[in-house]
Amino acid sequence: MGLGGQKNTVYSQTMLDVTRLRVLVAVARHGSVTAAAHALNYAQPSVSHHLARLEAETGTKLVQRAGRGIRLTDAGRLLAERAAEVIGRLDAAENELAAYSGMRAGRLRLAAFPSALGTIVPAAAAMLRERHPSVDLRLTEAEPPEAVRMLRAGYVDVALVFRHEPEGDAGDEGDAEPDAAEPGDMREQVLLSEAVHLIMPSAPRGEPLIAPAVTEIWPADLARLSGQRWIAGCDRCREHLLRQCAAAGFTPKVAFTTDDFVAVQALVMAGLGVATLPAMALQAARNPGVRTVRLRGSRRCVVAVRYGEPPDPPATALLLDVLRVAAAPSVPSPAAAATPAPASAAPASAAPELAEAATPAV
Repeated sequence: MGLGGQKNTVYSQTMLDVTRLRVLVAVARHGSVTAAAHALNYAQPSVSHHLARLEAETGTKLVQRAGRGIRLTDAGRLLAERAAEVIGRLDAAENELAAYSGMRAGRLRLAAFPSALGTIVPAAAAMLRERHPSVDLRLTEAEPPEAVRMLRAGYVDVALVFRHEPEGDAGDEGDAEPDAAEPGDMREQVLLSEAVHLIMPSAPRGEPLIAPAVTEIWPADLARLSGQRWIAGCDRCREHLLRQCAAAGFTPKVAFTTDDFVAVQALVMAGLGVATLPAMALQAARNPGVRTVRLRGSRRCVVAVRYGEPPDPPATALLLDVLRVAAAPSVPSPAAAATPAPASAAPASAAPELAEAATPAV
């Protein structure tokens, strides 16, 4: 056959079948052959056959018996992870090609964190439906790291993420969180920048932690709250809290951890601790029993992330447009809305006005 024929033979021996990769991913995702067959609308023997053929193609043991069922080997899990990325990118390419060729207006998949799903995303989705009713928008809740992984794997077209950054000249740029997307393969667009607030009970037992007239503090002022219990959020929010408290010279006593901003406010209102929340979370669901004081020195940026080189597919560009419009009005400051700042308030630091922190009896 000659050298060319030999190359073709080697190539055919190492080519992985996409259908069989889909079966492996389904087994990894659903945990059994039966569940994978149901998800794929296959007969159970067909799933087993595809797995056996994939093992023959790779020359590697991918699944093993575990009681009455099966489980993936280490090699099987590795291949399933890589296959999920490949299949996601193939599906994304199919959707983009269909949009460009005019076969359909497009199916859009958006991953976003909870407070965005409670504020700008519904507004953007409503605008998209009004302007382009043929576009099918699917929403998935995901914190930033997971949203980026879903974007890279092709499960979503746009990921809404956030990161905390220094505000103006109030901090070292080195304190900023790492970019949500790695340079070169993903593109970012900042949609808005919002304030972060310290959350306390509006009617505390005993002396207020911070004097009622104070509407904003600086990170150094958090040292007055070093004796308090703290409520931390998701991993990224928790890291930001730890950095802010470290800058103030102490390590917070984290008593509760939850990424549910409604639960955070309920815990604060019950006198179980203090916390920080971004303005968007308070806009999505504000508990009237909490008091907010703006924490100067840092802000939270909300960023739309896309994968691949420009230009964006038409449907994706539409989604970005409505997200920009929905995020355009600045999020009002809850602290300012609740208690107008005195005209003579000094912007430099509120430390002299802080009441002595008293550890609540909980």
